[in-house]
Amino acid sequence: MSERRVPTARPADIKNKAKREEIYGKQRLEKAKAKRQRRKELKREEAENPELKEARLRENIPATQENTREFDEAVVAEEDEEVAKDEEDDEFAQYFNGQAPKVLITTTPNARSKTVSFVKELVSVIPDLEYIKRGKKFELQQIIQFCKNREYTDLMVVTEDHKEPSHLTLIHLPEGPTAHFRLTSIKGGKEISGHARATSHYPELILNQFTTRLGHTIGRMFAALFPQVPEFQGRQAVTFHNQRDFIFFRRHRYVFRSGKRVDLQEIGPRFTLRLRWLQKGLYDPQNGEYEWAYKADLETSRRRVFL
Repeated sequence: MSERRVPTARPADIKNKAKREEIYGKQRLEKAKAKRQRRKELKREEAENPELKEARLRENIPATQENTREFDEAVVAEEDEEVAKDEEDDEFAQYFNGQAPKVLITTTPNARSKTVSFVKELVSVIPDLEYIKRGKKFELQQIIQFCKNREYTDLMVVTEDHKEPSHLTLIHLPEGPTAHFRLTSIKGGKEISGHARATSHYPELILNQFTTRLGHTIGRMFAALFPQVPEFQGRQAVTFHNQRDFIFFRRHRYVFRSGKRVDLQEIGPRFTLRLRWLQKGLYDPQNGEYEWAYKADLETSRRRVFL
């Protein structure tokens, strides 16, 4: 007489809660045990034949949101001659050829303390950044004209909502473009555990994963804020890291411990930007020509990015 096999129970089919949890726990232990056994066998096989490990590591490329992103014709190739030629004559070319930026930053009228504190953090980040407190009687168009008359190259405006900084507008002078960002996840340098102290040295600038034509424009707007002559003795690095159209800002000091190891100590501040719109020319929300503007229906997939 053949032995009768007992079918494996599915926890979802068991109505008794205690029994269901018991079966589920046993199945988890069995799966973990089988997984450990497979790892031991694989380790033993790779120890006997190192080529197996090399092949596994070569083929084992994890799927990330960056390498599975949807194909976009706007992505710029590494050696795109057309883009390189356009950038030689664009609005920012002179700053990559030695011209020093002259940047002014202001806020909404009568800004609250949190907004002013954030602006002061930015003053410590961008060399020679000048902060002017804004009164109620000054409209933004007047401030833009004020900056053009005094040959400022960029104007930054931090606006607030519910007494906290909420948006950042970056206006490149004298002819634009203008970019408007949502501002979130702000953390001052003093709020960061074990933070380093900032020095007056010009920082090195790192722009990461700005791969499309739109991304190149935004990256060059950030780059134009900083002198293109970093002072390496300060060992300070400012990073704008784009990931799925969220731009993460960080500032670090690096220390060489050995020939292969580098330690980082964050200086602060840290915050996150997300582009809301990019406008050709100077700030003009009513009549300006928008090169790109965020709309909810653009987010058809998490794998679709624009920067």
